[in-house]
Amino acid sequence: MDEKISIILPCYNAGTTLERCLKSVLAQTYPNIEVIAVDDGSTDHTADILKKYRPIFKEHRMCLRYMFEPNAGLGAAIHLGLQYVTGDYLCWSDPDDFYFPESMKKRWLAFQAHPECAVVSSDAFVFSSDDLHHPIKREAARFEHRYDPKQFEWLLTEKSHFCAGCHMIRMKDFLKVNPQKYIYPARRGQNWQLLLPVYYCFKRYYLDEPLYAYVLYPDSMSSGDDSKEKELQRIYEHEEIIRHTLSKIPLTKEEGRKYQKILQLQYARKRFFTAIDYKDRKLLKKQYLLLVRINGNSSADRMLYLRNRYIIWKIYYKFKDRWKECICTKYP
Repeated sequence: MDEKISIILPCYNAGTTLERCLKSVLAQTYPNIEVIAVDDGSTDHTADILKKYRPIFKEHRMCLRYMFEPNAGLGAAIHLGLQYVTGDYLCWSDPDDFYFPESMKKRWLAFQAHPECAVVSSDAFVFSSDDLHHPIKREAARFEHRYDPKQFEWLLTEKSHFCAGCHMIRMKDFLKVNPQKYIYPARRGQNWQLLLPVYYCFKRYYLDEPLYAYVLYPDSMSSGDDSKEKELQRIYEHEEIIRHTLSKIPLTKEEGRKYQKILQLQYARKRFFTAIDYKDRKLLKKQYLLLVRINGNSSADRMLYLRNRYIIWKIYYKFKDRWKECICTKYP
């Protein structure tokens, strides 16, 4: 087991969960590991914990590198961490989560058995933060095409699991598709940026076993999208990240047209459903017309549009009548 595994760990105000994550790395049955912890401008005691654990990692003959940068988001932290990777294999995870003890060893063994693959992806157990003993579900088991070695289109269409701690990439293959080790500095979307270019060129092996614990918290990043504006901002940002990632992949002209259409449809439909959720009739019409332009007037989109337009207009007129009634009562 001379080959080294590098784990990039971006941290932002992770003081309440970071020690559990670090202990899960120390408990690994695979010994040759380096952790590259990037403190993304934390204002809590994250830095103190990382400095405390550096000698502990050394005692376990592991390496914990620590670096600090002003808060710039996950993408920037991953980008910085990549510049310091010295391992033969690359993993990345969230400090809110943790690994099971056999995680690294079983992935490394899968690589030895499947040298034709550039990525080994495992399943993960999903836990609620208030109960880390009884998993809610398995993360990857819900994806029908998880055993397909060609995952590029499945991930592009969000039909492949992208939970951060589930993946290990062979570093020499990663460098073939991203020699500059560049990650677009957005606040999310780093999993697609790391995986899509590798999936385009290489095969993936799926290890059907939960080797990572993904923990759900009430104040997670996704739970913060609690308004129409925030949700739309997330959708537009993610679309920009994927377009940027595709621009760095040597697609043929035909593939470029195909994948651009997939993206247009996918994100127009996301905004279409956001309009439905927030009863926004103008946004609903705009995204429906965009869907028609891209995909033709499909019966499924048309039925959704007509049904929800009717519901939104019904709600609008109901409250419009109430508003008129209130005004007339107040100012007879």
